[in-house]
Amino acid sequence: MADAIKVLLVDDHQVVRRGLRTFLEVQDDIEVVGEASDGSEGVARAEELKPDIVLMDVKMPGMDGIDALRKLRELANPARVLIVTSFTEQRTVVPALRAGAAGYVYKDVDPDALAGAIRSVHAGHVVLQSEVANALLSQEEANSVQSRGVSLTEREREVLGLIADGRSNREIARALVLSEKTVKTHVSNILMKLDLADRTQAALWAVRHGIAD
Repeated sequence: MADAIKVLLVDDHQVVRRGLRTFLEVQDDIEVVGEASDGSEGVARAEELKPDIVLMDVKMPGMDGIDALRKLRELANPARVLIVTSFTEQRTVVPALRAGAAGYVYKDVDPDALAGAIRSVHAGHVVLQSEVANALLSQEEANSVQSRGVSLTEREREVLGLIADGRSNREIARALVLSEKTVKTHVSNILMKLDLADRTQAALWAVRHGIAD
């Protein structure tokens, strides 16, 4: 299949990889060229196999999908990455897109829709499953009513930027050389000042208002 779209599967669950391969191999224009069980192996296989598309899970042992995405971008690997993850990983949408994902769909996506997403991403489009797009839209609409004049301290802005980057409190504490307790206080203050319910809304607010990189 010389003109087929070459796809690499990266997921820590063998049954998921097997299911994806079984479906994709019956598509005339898609060829599964390899598999990997974690992010670091996925990066290595992507460098070796030069796929057009990488189907990447987010939560994996060792290097996760978002870190693998960042590594592929650092290596200037041309493969376009389509995140295929579970419904409960909605909070990773912004970090994944900021890391360079060309699409984001849930694992319960209709198989034919997944094949369509692969073709669309290969054609250069960004693909968001409707549930993902609707979630982002509703959260941005909620954020749009927030005052732009809210005063955050410089430290709070730094913490907010790292939240938008998908960092945990522990990772933020290490990055800013603070105690984890201090970071928790900053996060609570940010949510209170911006009248936001959780870290996901905070990350989207940061992206919308230019605080995130």
